Amino acid sequence: MIRIFVPGDSVAVACGVEAVLVALRAVAEKAGRPLEVTRTGSRGLHWLEPLVEVERGGVRHGYGPLRAADVDLRILEGGVHPRHLGPVEDLPALRLQTRLLFARCGVADPLSFSAYAARGGMAGISRARALGPEGVVAEVTASGLRGRGGAGFPAGIKWKTVAAAPGARKFVVCNADEGDSGTFADRMLMEGDPLGLIEGMAIAAFAVGAGKGYIYSRSEYPLANRTLAAALEVARAEGLLGPDFDIELRIGAGSYVCGEETALLESLEGKRGQVRAKPPLPAHHGLFGMPTVVNNVLTLASVPWILSQGSAAYQALGHGRSRGTMPLQLAGNVKRGGLYEVPFGMTLGQIVDGLGGGTASGRPVRAVQCGGPLGAYFPRALFDTVYDYESFAAREGLVGHGGIVVFDDTVDMARQARFAMEFCSIESCGKCTPCRIGSVRGMEVIDRILAGDEVERNIALLDELCETMKFGSLCALGGFVPYPVLSAVRHFPEDFVAPARRRQRELAS
Repeated sequence: MIRIFVPGDSVAVACGVEAVLVALRAVAEKAGRPLEVTRTGSRGLHWLEPLVEVERGGVRHGYGPLRAADVDLRILEGGVHPRHLGPVEDLPALRLQTRLLFARCGVADPLSFSAYAARGGMAGISRARALGPEGVVAEVTASGLRGRGGAGFPAGIKWKTVAAAPGARKFVVCNADEGDSGTFADRMLMEGDPLGLIEGMAIAAFAVGAGKGYIYSRSEYPLANRTLAAALEVARAEGLLGPDFDIELRIGAGSYVCGEETALLESLEGKRGQVRAKPPLPAHHGLFGMPTVVNNVLTLASVPWILSQGSAAYQALGHGRSRGTMPLQLAGNVKRGGLYEVPFGMTLGQIVDGLGGGTASGRPVRAVQCGGPLGAYFPRALFDTVYDYESFAAREGLVGHGGIVVFDDTVDMARQARFAMEFCSIESCGKCTPCRIGSVRGMEVIDRILAGDEVERNIALLDELCETMKFGSLCALGGFVPYPVLSAVRHFPEDFVAPARRRQRELAS
């Protein structure tokens, strides 16, 4: 029997993995070699997808990127093959990582409870029950775990607040509304290790006294949603969920602003997804007016490891006040795009040039946007910036959800600034004037700059508009638009004055 491991992750599917599997089965059948196929999540090495692994002598050998036309008997029998990568665990891209959250992704069947338990699953909730609710909150607080959804707020403090808040009912809500361009860590984890997320939510519920949980996902994630739904059934069958705490999967319609916690709660309640004014905070007055923990996928999925291994082990990783690991998601014009889970503390240059290998085009890297479509643009001059919350904030940047989008030297940064305003105008919930109107005015101002019309005056106006949006918007959508816009103006001024120079040359001719 030949054992092979084939990813069922969205990226692998998009790259043609199903056709590869059909070809593998056909080759095996023709040769009379029975196959044992395990469908897994993705290892996150997207430039190698589809990445198929064949077990020989207890070692899993990788082949990728594979196409159906590449498949022949050499893959199954260990002959020399041009797509052979060697033992998967020895690949430099994996050896450079510290995988806590994603240790099981791409390794095992995400819906096999026995495989989950064999690889450390359920150890976290077992220790949580031994510690008791107060002990769990203390352990999460001591770990230094901060919210991975973007705000970086300490998870333990949020849990302690909900635990102490009076309320007839309490809830745990998982924000799986992963809307940032260039991010895919939530999706990968939901497709590759959903039971880890469910265990994390169960621990949170135990710690704060919640009886019901919700996972709020996106309609654009059909495969992840199917996997999550199946995993919830597995968790119920195995006793991880039950009458004391159960989880319901809710699917949103794809509104970006519903990634903001209060808009998400409004949507869960069946209302239009609009931001609430704060205070009151969701920890006091959240879902249906009750105390609610709202954490994102990566935050909740970190908790089982922290409980099983101890807060000191988590604290030992990271840099400054940013503890533990961060799943970096490299996308855009990058040679080795994918997910890399590493401790906080690498520099931006080490990430982009070292892990990512520079641009896919082979041209010089000109800019990197960190933290999603509302994150700042960093030029190469700032590639010495340490990847942690405080270092990025000191340079007016955002870690956000860990997305890093790479651009080469052909990018027009003035048009990227306009895109940020356009994105905000399309995705605004419309509740506050600075975001709803300011983003439209911002597009108009940048259009005048792109036309070469009174550039200096319009840049000054753009700066003033950004200040108004930053301090006047109700939530981070309008409040963070200044990050990409002003960083583009500050670091790439030549792209904003170039249109005026072109216009002067045209008039002179």
